[in-house]
Amino acid sequence: MSKQTYKVGFFFRRQFTMAAAEAPADIKNLFNRYSDDSGVMSVQNLHRFLIEIQKEKNASLENAEAIINNHGGDSNQKGLQLDGFFKSLFSDVNPPLDPKLGIHHDMTAPLSHYYIYTGHNSYLTGNQLSSDCSDVPIIQALQRSVRVIELDIWPNSDKDDIEVLHGRTLTAPVALIKCLRSIKEHAFSASEYPVVITLEDHLTPDLQEKVAEMITQTFGDMLFSPSESLKELPSPESLRKRVMISTKPPKEYLQSKEVKEKDDTKKEAEQDDADEEEDEDESDEEDPKSEKKAASEYKRLIAIHAGKGKGGLSDWLRVDLNKVRRLSLSEPELEKAVDTHAKEIIRFTQQNLLRIYPKGIRVDSSNYDPFVGWMHGAQMVAFNMQGYGRSLWLMHGMFRANGGCGYVKKPDLLLKAGPNNEVFDPTANLPVKTTLKVTLYMGDGWDKDFDQTHFDTYSPPDFYTKLGIAGVPADEVKKRTKTIDDNWIPSWDEQFEFPLTVPELALLRIKVLDYNLSDKDEFAGQTCLPVAELRQGIRAVPLYDRKGEKYSSVKLLMRFEFI
Repeated sequence: MSKQTYKVGFFFRRQFTMAAAEAPADIKNLFNRYSDDSGVMSVQNLHRFLIEIQKEKNASLENAEAIINNHGGDSNQKGLQLDGFFKSLFSDVNPPLDPKLGIHHDMTAPLSHYYIYTGHNSYLTGNQLSSDCSDVPIIQALQRSVRVIELDIWPNSDKDDIEVLHGRTLTAPVALIKCLRSIKEHAFSASEYPVVITLEDHLTPDLQEKVAEMITQTFGDMLFSPSESLKELPSPESLRKRVMISTKPPKEYLQSKEVKEKDDTKKEAEQDDADEEEDEDESDEEDPKSEKKAASEYKRLIAIHAGKGKGGLSDWLRVDLNKVRRLSLSEPELEKAVDTHAKEIIRFTQQNLLRIYPKGIRVDSSNYDPFVGWMHGAQMVAFNMQGYGRSLWLMHGMFRANGGCGYVKKPDLLLKAGPNNEVFDPTANLPVKTTLKVTLYMGDGWDKDFDQTHFDTYSPPDFYTKLGIAGVPADEVKKRTKTIDDNWIPSWDEQFEFPLTVPELALLRIKVLDYNLSDKDEFAGQTCLPVAELRQGIRAVPLYDRKGEKYSSVKLLMRFEFI
């Protein structure tokens, strides 16, 4: 037990007692149930606790012995006392997601059967209008297991080389070759599963030919380039340590120029995205022979063909059993499409790839609700990884699943039609499959990761926690704890129940805040966890900062049960 002193003006000081973290009543009761009369939990009883309370069916006596060896304290006791038991539960080796689970989804299905960790304008260091372009954010994204990297490629000022930049903005360019080399070096540093490079192409045919040469020389045998259009997408497993190119084939690229010229005035009025990739491609007229040569070399590299084609939404979503492709829709286009073509979108994504990207007015590199795309089967929900906030935290949470490899298998309900050939309806009122019961006992670590006056100049923080489910509309809910005043080690000891109709798509959102009477409540940590992979039992839940970096010490003690 220690004391903290806070200054109040020039002459007054307030003193607060800081107690050490103490086991909650529930933990004490469980310890008493599984310990003997001398107050020691034996190896055998700890083993029982791991199986019965922690639901670790495969736990062994050796696992229990290892916990006692790490937290037992007195070697003569040959067991755990209450303090050691509490510390073992509240330690970093007891996380909410099982690190031993690793990559456990079936990775042999077509790419269209997976959510894929996807970046938008992956080269930008900040906002969409004036930030620098660099290979650094590309490297950082790959190190987080992002598997889809987007590059906007333009001619340089001399029209003899290729740069990556956000067109028609003040962003400073970076050389394409530098980006390609960094992708090659870091592509598989965090995951061995395939990297897709989506090219938003604003090049003349001669520069397309140069891009083809760059890509071929940079990636060599790493490059997956099928000899003909794919009838079915290959699996992530078959493409380990391979790189794929996805863009619009040159023919469609040249045709889109005509559409672009007709629509330019309208688009400027709408202030739509500067890289409205399916509509705003540009091309200068070139010699037909040059175009043909470039088209041949460039097209050969494209593993996943992109394009909307002619017509409207119904035509874009038409499934061709002899050819797979990638369709890109902007955030507003998707929102409109799900109102009128929700079933067609889901059917399309059972075989083809659908990429969603942020609307153009998000110049601050903010993001949108990814669940609109996910619950309709969209695999590539493209995000500005350099931003932060609730939406990006959801993205981080989704891709903590499946060992953090960047590929998460979509639920069967999005992949298979029902007995009457009906498809999943995310808005339907479905029966509850399971209920997640969450007990939030306490939190600790803020006094180690923050300065004494970070949250309040005159007193310790007043923490409360918001909890909620993100998922299909029927499952979404928000709840919160009471506020614990003037305490660095808040003890809430509250229970919450979350009925879930589609637990396969549910994410548990957690955010801790410091209550301020006269100002905005101060952020104190967050995390987002895939419900389907939560370990039952009592777990130490680490918290992350706004940008998704894990704090050194801050964590919550929680219990998860499915009832």
